[in-house]
Amino acid sequence: MEVTEEVPLDVNTLFERVNNFVPVRDRMTLSNFLNPEDENEVENGKKAAEEEKDDRNVLLPLTLTSKEVVNTRRGVVREDLKAFKRTLREHQAAKLPNVVSSLTAYLPYLFAIDAGLSQRAVNGEEIAVILKIAPAIEWRPTLSDTAAVTVPGKEPARVKVHSLEYEVFFALSCLANAHTLQARIALHPLYVLSSAPVGTQQRQVAVSAATKSLLDAASIYDYLALRAEGLTSGYGMAPPCADISPAALRAQCSLAMAEATLLAVLKDDPYPAVVAQDRNRNDTEWMYKAPDIPKVRAHLFARLCLAASEHAAQAYSLCAGLGRAGGGGKVNESFLKYLDNLRRTSRAKACRFFGIDSELGGQTGTAIAWLNAGLQELGVERNPSDTGGKKSGGLGRLKEKWTEKREDKKVERGLDWGADAGRLEETRVYEMLWEKWSKQNDTIMTQVVPPSGPLLHQMPMGREIHTLKPFQPPQLDPPTLEAMRAPPDRSDDAALYPSSDEDDTMIGTPIGAFPGTQGNYRTGTPNYY
Repeated sequence: MEVTEEVPLDVNTLFERVNNFVPVRDRMTLSNFLNPEDENEVENGKKAAEEEKDDRNVLLPLTLTSKEVVNTRRGVVREDLKAFKRTLREHQAAKLPNVVSSLTAYLPYLFAIDAGLSQRAVNGEEIAVILKIAPAIEWRPTLSDTAAVTVPGKEPARVKVHSLEYEVFFALSCLANAHTLQARIALHPLYVLSSAPVGTQQRQVAVSAATKSLLDAASIYDYLALRAEGLTSGYGMAPPCADISPAALRAQCSLAMAEATLLAVLKDDPYPAVVAQDRNRNDTEWMYKAPDIPKVRAHLFARLCLAASEHAAQAYSLCAGLGRAGGGGKVNESFLKYLDNLRRTSRAKACRFFGIDSELGGQTGTAIAWLNAGLQELGVERNPSDTGGKKSGGLGRLKEKWTEKREDKKVERGLDWGADAGRLEETRVYEMLWEKWSKQNDTIMTQVVPPSGPLLHQMPMGREIHTLKPFQPPQLDPPTLEAMRAPPDRSDDAALYPSSDEDDTMIGTPIGAFPGTQGNYRTGTPNYY
């Protein structure tokens, strides 16, 4: 009967030549993922591989082919991230699919080693991993407040970790960031003014693709948050930085859900498209027809916006509380400002839809009051006596025009557009509705505009539209696992034989005796009493 021996996997060489692999968490861009390293790094890696072949430990059960597979997967991730960083930011969209594919190919091997360390089975296969030396890994955070307080032009310091657990955290966070950027890239054509406006069908396809990417990112963040909470409560492990703390991961999950919920509203919201079409010089539809503004399910959209506002408020409270009682430090102010702007913009959208619902019911005065409430949420000041839709003049208007032009240039070049969480875009929609409804109320309705304070207190609760699906860690198939198993090293059989100091106690074979019959002969051990 043939006896097969289960050989454990080895993890030592997985992290030998990757100490400079330092991805960075940045919601708006992945351009700081990796630090450019020495150009002779490839040659040094080849020399290290040759030295590894010459000085191979007898306790390593992995074959050279298996080690090369794991190192190659991570090396591809490293090279793709470096290529992404070195590309001009307006051309980085073409490099992003390579980053996603390389991370997707690397994660199954990482989870296989993690399962072996945790004594878990992968596809019914038992894996035993021997960790002889703790891995030394370095990552560069950007959400942490320490990353923002640096010399201009200098990259933030790296965070050193010595646990495979945090390698999983940073790798999955990197993948979630890539999904977030894919959502931004899908939405970019909707805001470009240098070309003709996109059609309704193209708009819905872009919004659907962006929503899928955001929900995938939210699932990853939810998985990481649950895992981080287990480490903190069960083992008392403090995160090395705020980027992978339980609160920050949970906040990013809420942020992705808030953005996905707003996209469900944007898919059927005609007003931002009408405003963008009016500002687009390449639009020719105005020559023969007015823009179509169909009736919307205003009350439903308002509740969806309130749900997005609740998610953004939860994310803001979680991040604002970091650093007060430990937890890896604070989060930088720019990220907190983005969360606060998203919360305000979501509530302003809800006020706008409540106003649209009132205007459809013939209550123009109440609709204008909802606009006043929304402008208050956006932080835009308007003179109460100004009911004719006149825009402010002087330096304030000049500053507003300069801000709009700067934002338009960011959109055209594909840079950090949308950093205000859509606040400027929503303000433009408010200006259009204010001018229309004020003129209508002054000439036809002449209704009294009630105060906006009581209206804000009458807002209902938000309504969820998306269900967060649990993230399933990728696993290697059984043939790949079998290929990674090394045959038993014959040098390990030396442990089954006695050492030199045990020769006097072993039963030797007498000279001239037939093999296997040494028990029939007298030995050096006395048998008499």
